[in-house]
Amino acid sequence: MENNFLSAFKKIISIRKKIVIIPHRNPDGDALGSALALKHFLDAKKHKVNIVSPNDYPTFLKWLPGESEIIKFSKRPNIARDKINNAELIFGLDFNSLSRIQDLSEIVRRTKVDKIMIDHHESPEFFANLNYSDPNMSSTCEMVYNVINASDSKLLNKKIACCLYTGIMTDTGSFRYPSTNAKTHRVVSHLISLGANGSDIHQKIFDSSSMSRLKLLGISLSNLVKIPDLPVVYITLSKEELKTCRYKKGDTEGFVNYGLSLKGVNFSCMMIENETEGKIKMSFRSQGNFSVENFARNYFNGGGHLNAAGGLSTESLDKTIIRFKNALKNHISELI
Repeated sequence: MENNFLSAFKKIISIRKKIVIIPHRNPDGDALGSALALKHFLDAKKHKVNIVSPNDYPTFLKWLPGESEIIKFSKRPNIARDKINNAELIFGLDFNSLSRIQDLSEIVRRTKVDKIMIDHHESPEFFANLNYSDPNMSSTCEMVYNVINASDSKLLNKKIACCLYTGIMTDTGSFRYPSTNAKTHRVVSHLISLGANGSDIHQKIFDSSSMSRLKLLGISLSNLVKIPDLPVVYITLSKEELKTCRYKKGDTEGFVNYGLSLKGVNFSCMMIENETEGKIKMSFRSQGNFSVENFARNYFNGGGHLNAAGGLSTESLDKTIIRFKNALKNHISELI
C-alpha cells in the first residue's frame, strides 16, 4: 500500500461523513467480509455508514457480524438509491469496474462525491479518485486489513477479525492458492489472536450444505467432461437440473474446483444456465501459469485473477460449450 493512498485515506475520513460501501454483484465472502470490516471500522470512527449490495447472497454468509444491516438494492431499490445519492463518500470494494455492480453503476457514476476503490483484480478501470489496487494481494480483505492496521490499529477487534478472516479464507481456497504468502499467514495469525475462530468460520461457510445442494453436486460431477488429449475439464448445469434440485443462490459455490482434483487436470470450467437472466454463468479455475483471467476476458466478457476468473455467455448452453472448445484450440501449447 502506497503512503500517498494512506495519507489521503486518513485525511478523507478525518471528518465525519455519510458513507456508503458497495460490494460487487453476487457478493462472495471477500466482498462482504471486506465491506463489513470496513463498516465496523468507520462506525468506530463515528461516521454514518451503510452497505448497499446490488443483490442478495448465499445463506452461508448471513452469520457475518453486521450482515442484517446490509441494504440490498434488488429488494429495497428506493432506499438504496437514496443512501447512495445522499452519501458524502462512496467505497467500492472487491471490484474495479462499475459494470460489476450492474444496476447501481449509473447511480454511482452520476454522484459527484469522493470515491475510494480497494480491489485486487486485474485490469482496473480506476473509476474512483482514490485507488488501492494490487492484483498480487490474496484478497480485498487482506487489503482492508492493511488499511485499518496502518490507520488506527487499536480499532481492530473480534468483529472485524471474523469478517476479514472469512474473506481471506474464501478467496484463497482455504489458503491453498498461489496468492497466499507468508504475509497473508501473518495477517491471519493476527486475526486469530483478535478472536477469529478459524475452525468455526470454516464450518459455517463450508459445512452447512442442504440435501438439495449435495444432490446438485452429484449431478454436476456426473456431467463432468474431460477434453481428449488436453488437461481440461468442463462441468455443466442446465436450468432443468437446477429446478430439480431446488437451486438457491450459493448452492454451486466451489463446484468448479472439483475439476482440478482430477489427476492431470490444470484447467476447469463450469457453465451454469441462468434462466432468470437468460445467460450462462461461467467459472474458470486453473493451476500453474495458465491465465484464466485472460481466457475469460478474451472469450467470455469476464475477468478475475491468474488462477480464478468468471465470465458470461449470452448463447445457449450447447453453443457455449462449442465456443469454449473452439477457444481452447488457441491455447493448446500453453495447456500441455
